[in-house]
Amino acid sequence: MLIALIARDKDGALQTRLDNRAAHLAYIEETGVVAQAGPLLDGDAMIGSLIILEVEDMAAAQNWADNDPYAKAGLFQSVDLITWKKVIG
Repeated sequence: MLIALIARDKDGALQTRLDNRAAHLAYIEETGVVAQAGPLLDGDAMIGSLIILEVEDMAAAQNWADNDPYAKAGLFQSVDLITWKKVIG
C-alpha cells in the first residue's frame, strides 16, 4: 500500500529541520519503507515534507510518521497521511 505523508513545518522552524536532518535521513534509510521523498519548498526555503511510504497498512504509516525524528523534534505544524495510487512514473 502506498501512503503519501504530507507534512507542513511550523513557522520559523528551519533550524529544527536542519538540526534533525541527519537523523531523519538515517531513519529513512534504516526503515526501508520510503519509496520517494523530498522537502516542500517556498522558493529555496524548506517548509515541509512529501514522503511516499510503501507499507502494509495505514497503522504502519502512522507508526512510521510518529517515530520520524522530525516529528519527535516537534518540527511539524500538521501531518496528513493519504492513501496514494501511482499512475505515472
